[in-house]
Amino acid sequence: MKDRYSYVAVFDYAEDGINIEFPDLEGCYPCADKDDTDMALKNARKALGLHIWGMEQDGEPLPTPSSITEIQLTNNQVPVLIDVFMPPIRERINSKFVKKTLSLPAWLAS
Repeated sequence: MKDRYSYVAVFDYAEDGINIEFPDLEGCYPCADKDDTDMALKNARKALGLHIWGMEQDGEPLPTPSSITEIQLTNNQVPVLIDVFMPPIRERINSKFVKKTLSLPAWLAS
């Protein structure tokens, strides 16, 4: 398991918004509102992290990322390299609550 991954996403600027596809990761299709590229980048990074985490949990091998020059594009499509650092994502998803017993001074407990 690596800590950092980078995959090419294809941003398709359509009338109804920005559709995002990761050609190497089947089933990973985030989106964003029209003309909101910042949100599209954020949604792509979040979706990539969750998709990779799911594949790790299922024991699926991660595909080798395609080169950005190998991606075939049509009108209104832009290739974007999305990277994700997995340790914070894994920690957030795997965090569990722990019950602890503690002692407090009497003045603080009342």
